[in-house]
Amino acid sequence: MNRYKELKVWQESIDLSVDIYKITRLFPTDELYGLTSQLKRAGVSVPSNIAEGAGRSTNGEFKYFLGISNGSVCEIDTQLTIANKLNYINIKEYENFSNRIEHIQNMIFKLQQTCK
Repeated sequence: MNRYKELKVWQESIDLSVDIYKITRLFPTDELYGLTSQLKRAGVSVPSNIAEGAGRSTNGEFKYFLGISNGSVCEIDTQLTIANKLNYINIKEYENFSNRIEHIQNMIFKLQQTCK
């Protein structure tokens, strides 16, 4: 599977990660070691685990790492919900992220289905 850079889900999760870095620059400085750090780590985890799984030797291992990626996507969704409730991001920003997250989750799920 080694061609992870060709996977649309990897490409879109890279873009999501970059946008998380951009939006968290606007968070209060007292969140630097809290929500900001958590969001960045979860954002980086999604494409990183897709890449790691793709580099493994079996489809079962790839499927396992896709599951980890999906868990990180759920973590991002939860953290962005909190950021919205704290007014760190507005509802429009939240909805944009939420739509992208749902799309990435659907792609991960479909990719997992191809792993026998």
